[in-house]
Amino acid sequence: MSERVIDLYDEQRRLLAFARAAADSPHGFAWLDDHGRPDRDQPTYTWITARMTHVFALAHLRGEPDCLPLVEHGVAALAGPLRDPESGGWLAGVDGAGRSVDDRLAAYDQAFVVLAAASATAARATGAEGLLASALDVVTTRFLDEAGRVVDGYDGDWSAPDRYRGANSSMHMVEAFLAAGAVSGDPSWYDRALTIAAHLIDEVARDYGWRLPEHFTADWTPEPDFNAEEPDDPFRPFGCTPGHLMEWARLLVHLDAALSSPPEWLLADARELFAAAGRIGWEVDEAPGFVYTTDWADQPVVRSRMHWVHAEAVLAAWALGVRTEEPAYDEWAQIWWEYIEANLHDPAAGSWHHELDAESLPASTTWSGKPDVYHAYQACLLPTLPLAPSAVGAALRR
Repeated sequence: MSERVIDLYDEQRRLLAFARAAADSPHGFAWLDDHGRPDRDQPTYTWITARMTHVFALAHLRGEPDCLPLVEHGVAALAGPLRDPESGGWLAGVDGAGRSVDDRLAAYDQAFVVLAAASATAARATGAEGLLASALDVVTTRFLDEAGRVVDGYDGDWSAPDRYRGANSSMHMVEAFLAAGAVSGDPSWYDRALTIAAHLIDEVARDYGWRLPEHFTADWTPEPDFNAEEPDDPFRPFGCTPGHLMEWARLLVHLDAALSSPPEWLLADARELFAAAGRIGWEVDEAPGFVYTTDWADQPVVRSRMHWVHAEAVLAAWALGVRTEEPAYDEWAQIWWEYIEANLHDPAAGSWHHELDAESLPASTTWSGKPDVYHAYQACLLPTLPLAPSAVGAALRR
């Protein structure tokens, strides 16, 4: 790599230093503003607390000092104020007084609790094993249907499952199951991940020319026009999301590494997703960077450049490069790291800008501040580790 590209080891430590201030919340990890200060106007979200717990667990496994207390802070929050004592599921978040901000119980949040608990268990954090057992029980009894597909959410008493089904929560459930398998040694979690991926990628994405629909009805009929009037939604955007194609590509390579006899389609589909994401997302509006979303004719819809998309692009290129030993993937990673270093990396205020506009200038249309370091930290960490079924599995192999 050229001298302009970020030193990955230094950047890991810089991101961790930025993230530490998020622990200044009695209920978990706080949303951080542009300068790394807790944003008191934001709730303490379960997904952020879980992702930060996961990050500090990985850092602890890598030998970074003073991270275990932060892991245990996250575990305590997930086992306490962020868990609904009545339903047993995990809340979306709580306000400053510890009150729930949303009664809905969402698969997205539960998946990240599993991820955090698995990583914290590997880090031997106090209470992590019990948290992982509880989270896996909730997920398997409530959030997987008879076919092994993800139910997106429920009301607060489990009485009414959502009619909506989503690829985003399913993708993160795959990530969570890969981590659970790596930590527990139980290959059935890999089988569950394979079931989800086989449906959404080798069936649905294949049928759509590798442009994965994000939104579905309760019987998994795609809804390609979902949120057409709110295309920049941070969790359920309209259209195709190139960043998710990259993220899925990486997860398929991890799953390929996890299985003793992986089906050939895992690697083949990962290649297709990677190629499609680059073709429809990178510099498609004649400006550097990946666009956030495209329509079904491959035209840009939301032209913002999100930090997480570029993080997942370099990770997909890394994973495929290691798996195939083909230099073209390393060349793409080099190009995208140079974009990150020139535009997303924020040496003055810390962390990475979470959103840029179409001219690659800092923006806050979809995201305010720099809520967490999960995507950026993994982008800097994983290429320094062996390819493994999951990030925590790789960290355990150091």
